[in-house]
Amino acid sequence: MKGSREKIVQWIYEMAIFDSEIAFKSLYISYFERLIRFINLYVSSSGEAEELVSDTFLAIWENRRTLLSVGDINAYIYSVARHKAISYYRKRHLDQISFDEISIDFFVNTDTTPEDELISQEEISRLNKAINNLPPKCRMAFKLVREDHLKYKEVAAILHISVKTLETHLATAVKKLREALE
Repeated sequence: MKGSREKIVQWIYEMAIFDSEIAFKSLYISYFERLIRFINLYVSSSGEAEELVSDTFLAIWENRRTLLSVGDINAYIYSVARHKAISYYRKRHLDQISFDEISIDFFVNTDTTPEDELISQEEISRLNKAINNLPPKCRMAFKLVREDHLKYKEVAAILHISVKTLETHLATAVKKLREALE
């Protein structure tokens, strides 16, 4: 992972200093699938998610000169994507965004191992139902930490909460999932 972070820093530098489209494309490829999964938490179709990821990267390209001053580029990219998704809903004239009504299938975009395939479809369905019944912030925190493997500090920055609050959300999520699956 350290090598990957070094590549990302190099790409950001090349974009900011040399307007490198090659570096931009590399950054795009590196984040595309992760951002699609992330934005799918906010939107219902993969076409909308792809459009929002493109909008996210357009904003990153337009602000490339300022990227060198960003402390945590990973949190920055996810924050831009989150803001694009929320803006998308606002443009649709929704008075209130209710994440409780969004159905999330956490296993739709994951790689499976032979071990994973032994789990019955019924158990996966029960787990997805339990995850979807988590409170919205718990569900988002759980997804970012468990599926996207982001660090607590990065997730806290993306969700605009403290690391302690994130830990509380994750503890609540794990407790509720255990109860639901027993």
